[in-house]
Amino acid sequence: MAGQFESTGDGGAAIALDEVEISILRTLAVQLLELIGPGEQPAGAEDPLDTLLAEGPSEPPSDPALARLFPEAYLGPDTGPGEEEAARAASAEFRRYTENDLRARKREDALAVVRALDALSPQGAGGAVLTLAEAESKQWLGALNDLRLAIGTRLEVQEDDDALYQLPDSDERKPMVMAYLWLGALQESLVETLSV
Repeated sequence: MAGQFESTGDGGAAIALDEVEISILRTLAVQLLELIGPGEQPAGAEDPLDTLLAEGPSEPPSDPALARLFPEAYLGPDTGPGEEEAARAASAEFRRYTENDLRARKREDALAVVRALDALSPQGAGGAVLTLAEAESKQWLGALNDLRLAIGTRLEVQEDDDALYQLPDSDERKPMVMAYLWLGALQESLVETLSV
């Protein structure tokens, strides 16, 4: 089980983590929570109904990592020059009605990671076995994906970017590259577990 998720047989997953891995995962999840933030709060946010019915922002985030987590819905590489204005308008409308819910879901996913890690009891040699129910596994999958997207954006990862694999140890990006690759391996093993 070391280093990868394995099926628990009931739709869930389990993984053995040492103290360092627990600390890194928790720190990254907390940083993701800080990055996502609460978003724009509507006036009168004390009333739950106001919050539920509030419209979200219509402009994409200026932070590239947030823009990757909350992308434009209708504006992509296939958008032609004459279609750009209509695509931006449609994206703004879509964002207004969906970003608050998407932001809340991403926060819940990251919080699920923090809570699961905080609930672990160390077992021999400073490690623990994390066991997730099916719903928790899906939240973890979402959080791992969001972490990789945010880190990949900060690292400016491109498809087939083999240069990151050959960074010297002295490169300041090396720890983040290692985290990015490790999160990818965790994500892949969790996807395989959930596919069983």
